[in-house]
Amino acid sequence: MTLSTTDTTWYPVASSTDLPLRHVFHGQLLGRELAIWRADDGNVNVWENRCLHRGVRLSIGINEGGELKCQYHGWRYANRSAGCTYIPAHPADAPARRITNTTYPVVEAFGLVWSANNGAGEFAPFADAEAGDWFALRPVPVNAPADAVIEALEQFAFAPADDDFRAETVAERLPGLGIRMTARSVKGSSSAVFFVQPVDAGRSVIRGLLEGTPEDAIERLHDHNATLTALRDRLERAAARKPAPEPLTPSFEKVSVELSTMPEITIGSALTLRAVVKRKWATAAGITAFELAALDGNHLPTFQPGAHIDVHLPNGLSRQYSITNGPGELLSYTIGVKRDLASKGGSEALIDSVREGDVLAISEPRNNFPLRRDTIRTVLIAGGIGITPILSMARFLAKSNLPYELHYIVRSQDQIAFRDQIDALGANVTLHIGLPRAAIAETISKTLGAHSFAQHVYICGPGSLLETVRSTAADLGWPDEAVHYEYFRNDRVIDDSSAFEVELARSAMTLHIPSGKTILEVMREAGLQVSSSCEQGACGTCLTGVMEGTPDHQDVYLNASEKRANNCIMTCVSRSLTPRLVLDI
Repeated sequence: MTLSTTDTTWYPVASSTDLPLRHVFHGQLLGRELAIWRADDGNVNVWENRCLHRGVRLSIGINEGGELKCQYHGWRYANRSAGCTYIPAHPADAPARRITNTTYPVVEAFGLVWSANNGAGEFAPFADAEAGDWFALRPVPVNAPADAVIEALEQFAFAPADDDFRAETVAERLPGLGIRMTARSVKGSSSAVFFVQPVDAGRSVIRGLLEGTPEDAIERLHDHNATLTALRDRLERAAARKPAPEPLTPSFEKVSVELSTMPEITIGSALTLRAVVKRKWATAAGITAFELAALDGNHLPTFQPGAHIDVHLPNGLSRQYSITNGPGELLSYTIGVKRDLASKGGSEALIDSVREGDVLAISEPRNNFPLRRDTIRTVLIAGGIGITPILSMARFLAKSNLPYELHYIVRSQDQIAFRDQIDALGANVTLHIGLPRAAIAETISKTLGAHSFAQHVYICGPGSLLETVRSTAADLGWPDEAVHYEYFRNDRVIDDSSAFEVELARSAMTLHIPSGKTILEVMREAGLQVSSSCEQGACGTCLTGVMEGTPDHQDVYLNASEKRANNCIMTCVSRSLTPRLVLDI
C-alpha cells in the first residue's frame, strides 16, 4: 500500500505500558510526531508534538495530571481539549480560546493505544477483537518501510504455545497494515495479530497481540522478542541495500504570531452550547450544585480557574455561575447556586424548576477573575457561595503542587459547600466557622500579614467581605495589583440622574446619554454590537477605554488605582463627571 500523510487508518502508536503515571510518550505516525500522555482521570491524549508558542516538543513537557506544561516558557494545555490554560508571560490574563493544540482521535484497547489522522472512521481493528483476551507483545522498531514489514510478517515463523516452530501457520491479511496468524501443531494451536505502525516512509514498528494470556508470560515475551528481532535484522539488511524512500512530509498549520502577544480578554456570551443536567444535589444549606454535561457526550470547552459561564434559564433570564472544576475536567462543568431571598427569578428558577435530564443553553467559559501561577504565596479567601471560583483555583494549584492557602468563612458547618472537595485539599484549607462579624477584619489581617514580593490574594463572597479584605490589605501595604476579587453583584446604589455626551472615536458617532439610561443601552439603541454580561458593573465584560473626559465610576470591578487613572469605564453602570466623554470604541 502507498502511505500518505492524510491516511485515516487506525494504527497502534503506543503500548498502554508506555504511559505510566505523569509521563509523556514520544510517538510517531506517518511522519508526524505525537505527544501521548495519560491524565490522572485515565484519559489518554494524542496531540501534535509541539507547543504553540515556540514549537518546542511537548513530549519533553511536564505531565501534571490534568494539564501538560511546556518546559520552555511554561504554557499549559488542558487534558482532553488541548486548550491553553495559562501563559506565564501574561499571568494576569486568561489565554484566548483560539490557542488550542491539534488533537487526534484515540482509543485504548487490547493493551495498545490507537490513533489516526482526523477524519478517521469508527475504530474497528479486526473481527472478533472484543471477544478475545489479548496479551500485548514488546514492540519492535524496524528501519524498513511498512509494506516490506507486512510482507515479511506473512512469512513469519509464528510459534504456537508449545514452541513447535514446525507448526503449520496460516496468515490472514487485515485491512490497513495488519495480519492475523494462526499456528497449529499436534499439541495445539495459538493465534496472534500483528500490526505495523508506519512511523514514516522508511521506519516502522511491529506491534503484536497474542490471543490469551500465557501462563509463562515472561518466557513467551522473550521467545517472540527473539524471533521478531531476527526478522527485524533481516528486514534492515534488505532495506539498507535499496534506495531510501521519499520522506513523508505532513503539513502543519502555521502558528500565528498573535499567539505570543497579549491574548484577548473579552469573550462574548453567545449561546454556543447545549448542556444536559447530569446531576443535581444539595451541597450545603441553601446551596444547590448542578453538574452540566455536553448534550453530544463530547468534552466541553477549555476553561481556566476563576472562569464562569452564562446559564440561560427557562424563564428567559440569564445568570452567571463560576465553574468549580479542577484542571482537565472537561466532561462536565459543576456550578453552585445559592437560593437568594431577594432573587429576581434566577436562582429560584434553577433550584425549583430545573431537574436532572433537563437541557439548558450555556455560554462558553470566560474569565474576568484569572489566577496567576507565578507566585511565591497565594492566599485564597472565600465567603459562603464565593467558594465556587476559589475552589477551582485551589484545585488547579494543588494539582500543580504550587503553594497556596485557602480560608473559607461560613456561618455554620452546614453551610460548607462542596465539602468533599474541600476536605480533599487537606491541610491547605482553614475553615472559619461562625466567626463574629467584628472579628473578621482581625482574622483577615492575621491571615494576610505584611505584603512581600510575589504574594497575591484572591477574594470572592459577599460584598461586605470583599470590602473588608480590600481595605485590610491596603492598610497592610498590599498593592492593588496583588489583590484580586470578584463580586457576584454590585450592591451599591447607582446614581443615573446625570446627562452627558459620548463620542465613540472608532465608530465616528456622538450619542446623547439622558438620565435614566446607561451608556451601554444607548449604544445598543444606536445599532452597535457591544458585549456585556452582568450589567451591574461587577463582571468587567463591557470594559471600554476612555480617551478624554472624567468617568463617574459606579462599578465594583475596577480597583482604586484603575479608577484614579480614569482611562477605562464600565459602560453598564458608570457615567461621566464631565459634559463629554470620548470612548475608544
